Amino acid sequence: MKATNIKRLWKRVNVGVIAALLAAGMTISAAAASGGYQFPEGAASVSVTMDSKRVLQNEAVILDSVTYVPLRSFSELVGADSITWDAKTATATVKKGNTTVTVTDGGYYIVASGRYFYFNQKVRNISDRLFVPIRPIAKAFCVEVEWNHATRTVVLTSTGKTLQSGSAYYNANDLYWLSRIISAEAGGESLYGQIAVGNVVLNRVESRQFPNTVYGVIFDRVGGTQFSPVAMGTIYKKPTASAIIAAKICLDGYRISEDILFFMNPRIATSNWISKNRPFAFTIGNHDFYK
Repeated sequence: MKATNIKRLWKRVNVGVIAALLAAGMTISAAAASGGYQFPEGAASVSVTMDSKRVLQNEAVILDSVTYVPLRSFSELVGADSITWDAKTATATVKKGNTTVTVTDGGYYIVASGRYFYFNQKVRNISDRLFVPIRPIAKAFCVEVEWNHATRTVVLTSTGKTLQSGSAYYNANDLYWLSRIISAEAGGESLYGQIAVGNVVLNRVESRQFPNTVYGVIFDRVGGTQFSPVAMGTIYKKPTASAIIAAKICLDGYRISEDILFFMNPRIATSNWISKNRPFAFTIGNHDFYK
């Protein structure tokens, strides 16, 4: 076989191998089929469809078990009116009709018309482009997300709806009391730790063992005062900004765990009833959480 024919055959083989690896969702190298993006080691390509049409080709990747997409490309896909960048705050603002979405580089949540959508993997800067987890950004624009395991495809479906604003979505009374108990109990904790405390309150609301309202859970006195800030009066103090954000994240459905019903700071607790009688779940910051 002539050398030129061998080169042509080898080129076709290489192209076929790369295509097969991408179709199978195999790990891709930093530059391979990346649309110009330098993806981190371990990134795996993933297919995305929207309303049965293939989209975001060579742009969507799985990193640490989370599907990421470039913010600008996704925003253009859903028909955003404008996308602006504030270099001072490292924040992008996307506007579409009455919906305004802000995304900050390195952040763990996006803000969409006053709603707070949290995710356990941060916003990433890849090749000077913001990449965001696909589920929260899709939720912001009322796009449904499903995962087709057989084809390793993220399936997006337009709904034509507009996201309800935070002022209309959040129950004012629930937000008032939830933010205050989070602030009083965990004001010095990380945002993640504050969310966990909020989860305990909302998990109790959904449990038959406790009252079925946020206010009722916080001021529950069956078996004694349930939360020390109620007895100490600190429940009535103005909540911190981060506690308000944590409360909104909780009210928008984010759960670290649906099972935790108790928490305590073992360093200052005056009783060890919880640790002796409830199954331990995990520790975040200064708090131990129990089921």
